[in-house]
Amino acid sequence: MSTKIAMTLRAKKLGLLLRDAREATGKGKAETGAAIGVSASTITSMEAGKRSPSLPELEFLCYYLDLPLEHFWTEDMISSEPGLLDDVHIEHSLSLRDRSVGRMLERARLSANFTPKDVREKTGISSARLKKYESGDSPTPMPELEILARMYHLTVPDFVDPGTVVGSYLLAQRAAQDFRKLPLDVQAFVSKPVNRPYLELAMKLSGMSAEGLREVAEGLLEITI
Repeated sequence: MSTKIAMTLRAKKLGLLLRDAREATGKGKAETGAAIGVSASTITSMEAGKRSPSLPELEFLCYYLDLPLEHFWTEDMISSEPGLLDDVHIEHSLSLRDRSVGRMLERARLSANFTPKDVREKTGISSARLKKYESGDSPTPMPELEILARMYHLTVPDFVDPGTVVGSYLLAQRAAQDFRKLPLDVQAFVSKPVNRPYLELAMKLSGMSAEGLREVAEGLLEITI
């Protein structure tokens, strides 16, 4: 399958998931568009797969519809709960995030030793368009961001900024999902306050060097011998 066809199919699937999420939460196109600073017709284009959201736009949509970012890589239905967006300066925040994503894209490309010509040959994204994405002058549509992320051996969540209110929300959602994937006995252990010292100890040990761990092990041996 060609890259162009893959991106077209991805855009259509993304649009269907967006429409499902919006309708499941009882949101209209106009209010959903207003939540991220675009028109109802733009939401229509997104849901039809004709115009894909950028990562910052998708982040705000997740925040508004109370969804984890990973929902848009599944085919699952969602529960109808109210969104969480509250007094966020959308236009300014989106602009800042577009530039942040652009800087990360440029760093990732340089780190992977790819030139704009390499990107064009592998993805069909022109050098001029790539320059706009990397400068943040133009939002990077999700299908193209996914293609670039794979090319740079990254994933889309790698471009989420934990320093923003939306980013921290999405990371918290992901952490909650990861917790639910743990075996039930592990969840029960972690949830008990009495076990917190063991968890804190494990965190400290995980941050130690191999030499430090060796010294701890030797100390324990001296105690037990």
